[in-house]
Amino acid sequence: MNRILYRVVLPATFVVMMVTFFSTVIFINPSPSFAASETKKAPEATRTTAAEYAEAQIKQLQASLKITKAQESSWNDLTALMRENAKDVDALRKERVATRGTLNAVERMKFHSEMSESRLNQLKKFIPVFETFYNSLSDAQKKSTDEIFSTGKYRKTKRK
Repeated sequence: MNRILYRVVLPATFVVMMVTFFSTVIFINPSPSFAASETKKAPEATRTTAAEYAEAQIKQLQASLKITKAQESSWNDLTALMRENAKDVDALRKERVATRGTLNAVERMKFHSEMSESRLNQLKKFIPVFETFYNSLSDAQKKSTDEIFSTGKYRKTKRK
């Protein structure tokens, strides 16, 4: 029985494997354009601008907090500052994209320092305006705001 196995089955298995291998090699299209054909391009990822992100945040906050007429003045000041900060961030991002690949290590570190300083200055301007707005909120709105800023979750309705 072992002789039959060694004389017939093993050589047959070897032949089947070789035929499979060679047929795969023959039928595969070796052209690199096959793998990278222009008809199958993946869509380019769209990057959200800081201004678009700020607008989305403003809409979510407004829906969650249900701003009253008495709060509109401080709310408008806050949203105007958020939009202004977003424009500054977008300008810095454009500058970064324009200089990508041309900066050496020291210049890159200086640029990151400028970005950090800009962000710090934005926060310094944001905090007093936000504090004024926060002080105008009701206790329920403050609780909701505290939750949003600690978890990043927006709730339009209360859970029971």
